[in-house]
Amino acid sequence: MTTVQTTPPADKRRWKALAVCLTAGFISLLDTSIVNVALPSMEHGLAASEAAQSWVVSGYALTFGLVLVPAGRLGDMHGRRQAFLWGLAVFTLASVACGLAPTASWLVLFRLVQGAAAGVVAPQTSGLIQQMFHGGERAKAFGLLGSVIGISTALGPLAGGLLINTVGTDDGWRWVFFVNLPIGLAALAAGLRLLPRFPASTGKREEFDLLGVLLLGSAVLALMLPLVQEQQWTGRLKWALLPVGALLLAAFWMWERRQGLRGQAPLVDLDLFSLRSFTFGSLISLTYFAGFTTVFFVYSLFLQNTAGYSALAAGVSVLPFAVASAAGAMIGGRLVMRHGRMLVVIGLCAVAVGLLGAVVAVQLVPLENVGWATALPMVIGGIGSGLTVSPNTTLTLTRVPVHRAGAAGGVLQTGQRIGSAAGIAVVGAVYFAHQANHGHSVTAIQLGLLTAVGFSLVALLLAVADLRERKLHPEPQWAMEPVRRGSDEGGAEEVARRGR
Repeated sequence: MTTVQTTPPADKRRWKALAVCLTAGFISLLDTSIVNVALPSMEHGLAASEAAQSWVVSGYALTFGLVLVPAGRLGDMHGRRQAFLWGLAVFTLASVACGLAPTASWLVLFRLVQGAAAGVVAPQTSGLIQQMFHGGERAKAFGLLGSVIGISTALGPLAGGLLINTVGTDDGWRWVFFVNLPIGLAALAAGLRLLPRFPASTGKREEFDLLGVLLLGSAVLALMLPLVQEQQWTGRLKWALLPVGALLLAAFWMWERRQGLRGQAPLVDLDLFSLRSFTFGSLISLTYFAGFTTVFFVYSLFLQNTAGYSALAAGVSVLPFAVASAAGAMIGGRLVMRHGRMLVVIGLCAVAVGLLGAVVAVQLVPLENVGWATALPMVIGGIGSGLTVSPNTTLTLTRVPVHRAGAAGGVLQTGQRIGSAAGIAVVGAVYFAHQANHGHSVTAIQLGLLTAVGFSLVALLLAVADLRERKLHPEPQWAMEPVRRGSDEGGAEEVARRGR
């Protein structure tokens, strides 16, 4: 029989251990956006070509997304503490290597390693939360994780701008990577002392599904590559990779189903998708991140290229969204047990209202004042984002059995990475196409933001559909593993019951 993990009630260090996880998550997610404002510095100080600059950004996202699910499964099988610490150590070393890179080619290589290491760390965080917390504490912990996701993504441009403004253009890009060294070392030292030594989450020896890894990795690569290289790869042949990716994904699904029927451990337990909360939550996350992450991409470009803002001023202009997102996520973590999916619906409505307010603001005010004019809409959108990401993460993962928590977290975050890549490709295409035909104008950012609103509305429709299904057909208690008194699954079931 599969063993069920319990969290020792006397372990008061779990909140400090959570701080270690969130710190590692912060720097790994920060690196998805902080380099955007450092690209001109790389071009000036390293003579990096446009193609190399593209791979510095997209290569990180690509390897990040590729390893999430396999890394989560390895953590499930062999222990999340070990996987987390190894991933953080490699991420820190790769960050230093990026900062010391003598050429653009070496920088791209080290960024690929850095992205893969970040992909190892990320699913262990959600898995450790499942193990360390239960009930209301688990919802609060996921709320803090949602705060980190929101604020780290939004603070990237500001942090990059501050570093480059302080150090200078020639070497400023190097410090974008060096800043991870003291943070990473401190997190490693604290992690060695504070992270709990849970045994592997399965009660029997399981073989690693290598063919499943190859099929899923090939599918994710085929789906993400044309998206992250949309601006650099000219022509339409690149889009032929999308149906190839879909076929590989179908092959992966059939193989995983076969693994389950044969009684062998799959990479991803497909029974997870019989949980409506997991299926809807994953789809909401994918579509929302397609709109959410693109806002900072096109808005920062607009402020610098059209409004004439510096990198630092552009970063300051997105600060209201970041702060409001962190506050919204903390509020959402406290309220999700009471209001469930309705909280996500409210959050997505606020995001749409905030982005539409920004569309109106850039039309009505002079360009030099546009940062001030969009502050209030950004606050509204940021609060909505916090109310979306944090509760949706809680509702998606809370009923997942602990021994599958790492792989499930990997699936959720892989969807986020694919959604982000797809959103940047689509919104970027709209933004750059208008600029190519009409030059720098406010219409380009308006069209880009409206496209992001479209993705958010799709996520809203999914959330409303889930809410309606919960009222018509309450989801039965799912028993992939037995629940014993005192186990952390009992609290998760209570969250799910109240969240309907």
